Amino acid sequence: MKNSIIIVLVFISAFAKVNAQTTHLLDTIYANDTKNVALFFPEPVRQGITGSDNFVFTYNREKEQYFGLLQAKPGKESNLLVINRNGSIFSYIVRYKSQLSKLNYFIPLSNSIGNERPIAKDSVLVESSEELVDNSTYYYQKFCSYLLERKQRIGRIKKRNEGIILNVENIVFDKDELYFVIEIENNSTLDYDLNFLNLSIETRQKGKRKSLQRLYKEPIYKHNLPSKIKENETARFVYVLPKFSLSDDRRAILELNEKDGERNIEMKLSHRYINNPN
Repeated sequence: MKNSIIIVLVFISAFAKVNAQTTHLLDTIYANDTKNVALFFPEPVRQGITGSDNFVFTYNREKEQYFGLLQAKPGKESNLLVINRNGSIFSYIVRYKSQLSKLNYFIPLSNSIGNERPIAKDSVLVESSEELVDNSTYYYQKFCSYLLERKQRIGRIKKRNEGIILNVENIVFDKDELYFVIEIENNSTLDYDLNFLNLSIETRQKGKRKSLQRLYKEPIYKHNLPSKIKENETARFVYVLPKFSLSDDRRAILELNEKDGERNIEMKLSHRYINNPN
């Protein structure tokens, strides 16, 4: 039984590497026999297998849940293979360690080494609109996670109000989209409940009666947008919008609005930042 499990692990891991077409360096997760190490995945766990009997990965086999628990006994290192409900494959080296410094792992979709469903290169694939949406969402998730880990900056674009700091860390152009990496920092003593964060384009009307006109821009995708930022905590997230540019008489406006509160912020973004993204 043990040999057959190892063979299955080797086969699936090899298939995942071919499917992903990239070489992945596996991260290491440590566990022991006195504590539960929790692994939280972006999709419910459908299957989890360890390559050695001294490691045990438990998950709900009857009702799919987003996490599993890992325990280990002293012995040689092994590997853990987890497959999510959507077919995403995650692979890790697992080792025993008597003293653990980390008990919870929140695993992003970008850590997936591939998908169990093969992609046929030489055949014509007819994809439904739903499949195209799923593929786009998957790409947005991975690229947004990459941008949050990268921590690149486009400048010092900050504005604050009563301990709440709104910061546009980065604006990145990729394919046909603009990615706005945004940070909200709560340095106050009260939690901040987010009502909305909108991006609009403001046009200055010329003539005798000067006026301002705003046009709301709907994001294609929002990554890690919080509903609440607790006191003394920071939230970082990404807005994805269709690519656009601005003339010198137009600018972008970010409106941060607090639910049942007055700690609102309005930030003006010059056309120079929009037209010269990273």
